Amino acid sequence: MNSTESGTPSAPAGRKPEWLKVRLPGGANFERIKALRQSLKLTTVCEEARCPNVGECWSKGTATFMLLGDTCTRACRFCNVKTGNPQGRIDHDEPQHLADAVRTMELSYIVLTMVDRDDLADGGAAHVAACVDAAIAATPKLKVEVLSGDFRANPAALQTVALSGASVLAHNVETTRALTKRVRDGKSTYDNSLAALRLYKQLAPAKLTKSSIMLGLGESADEVRETLRDLRSAQVDIVTLGQYLQPTQWHLPVAEYIHPDVFAAWRIEADSMGFLFCASGPLVRSSYRAGELFAESWLRDREGAK
Repeated sequence: MNSTESGTPSAPAGRKPEWLKVRLPGGANFERIKALRQSLKLTTVCEEARCPNVGECWSKGTATFMLLGDTCTRACRFCNVKTGNPQGRIDHDEPQHLADAVRTMELSYIVLTMVDRDDLADGGAAHVAACVDAAIAATPKLKVEVLSGDFRANPAALQTVALSGASVLAHNVETTRALTKRVRDGKSTYDNSLAALRLYKQLAPAKLTKSSIMLGLGESADEVRETLRDLRSAQVDIVTLGQYLQPTQWHLPVAEYIHPDVFAAWRIEADSMGFLFCASGPLVRSSYRAGELFAESWLRDREGAK
């Protein structure tokens, strides 16, 4: 719902409202993770996407690693990741570097995201699977969430990732059907996103699936509701909703800053649709601690029941 439907005043585009202000990152653990990331030549989406939660997450010893380099072959109008043509380049040492980082940081749950790599025949699926399995081999009790591209809904590529050791298979639909062409790269279609999520669940029905929606781009309440229903129809288990923030002046402007009460109402509505879990708030991102804690707890409870 938007501010009109909910009766809660959101803020117009312009100066950020108080509820979006966060403390600057810092602290010993933050600096430790930053130094470790640099020494192992790993890329984190926390930095590349200018995530507002980087201070909170890094100070608690968690991070989302971005695989396959820092250059994406797509140019979505909301994203701050560099765009270009990597011309097939892959860092074959990345799986081992990731395994070393996970072991050193003593992590129990990690998120591995990726740039889109349309320059590779499989979109980078085999490399992602290799990174997942290397991390788990280094830390056997580790739970891995993969936040992948859509691989153009290629069943073989999706199967490669689905059959890896990842416990959570995620792909972000990002926005509503009506806004997709305006917000995302032309190769990133709404239907391909839904198809990728549906295939993930069909290929690995025991694994959790997850997606995310940005609000504040000019979407209507009915469009958000349609997107949530489409995700449930694709059997998505976990959904996150967060505020779009314009990373630079060259990216899409914010249409509206959504009030926290509106996000809370969306969480209640998503729960009523049957999602296992919904994280919804101005600072929520697809890789968000609340969602990760739920997924890890749910997975370990299921293992305990077995």
